[in-house]
Amino acid sequence: MNKEISIFLENEKNTSELGLKLSKILSPGLLFFLKGDLGVGKTHLVRSIFFGLGYKGKVKSPSYSLFEHYNIGAMNFNHFDLYRFQTPEEWLSAGFNEYINEHDITIIEWPEKADGILCSPDIEIEMIYDNEISRTAFIRAKSKKGEVICRGLV
Repeated sequence: MNKEISIFLENEKNTSELGLKLSKILSPGLLFFLKGDLGVGKTHLVRSIFFGLGYKGKVKSPSYSLFEHYNIGAMNFNHFDLYRFQTPEEWLSAGFNEYINEHDITIIEWPEKADGILCSPDIEIEMIYDNEISRTAFIRAKSKKGEVICRGLV
């Protein structure tokens, strides 16, 4: 299960286009890990996925709340941002494990903050700065469901 693709994101519009593509190939029970430095576009990518599904509301970064839940059509999304975690055990003490299930799509920013506690994702997307404007997204399949997502992007 080690399929990886890279996508050059010349600008913010390309990040939005990647989110739109992802929105078309989602299935219940997916677990996404989003990695990358502050400001690289992780939350922008999540917004683009939701907007691609027709969501019209505000999509805020869960940096301070840690968790936001969205119902979009027939799908439930759990969006986590673990940037403020001090230890991986905070994931367990917060009771967040119940949100990783067969029905919801769960997206976790900064998953490395709960390293050793979280289960393996279906998809890992790591966004890297190329310069002030452009990025590269490395999309890694970590399961068979993740491989389906990668195939849908190429």
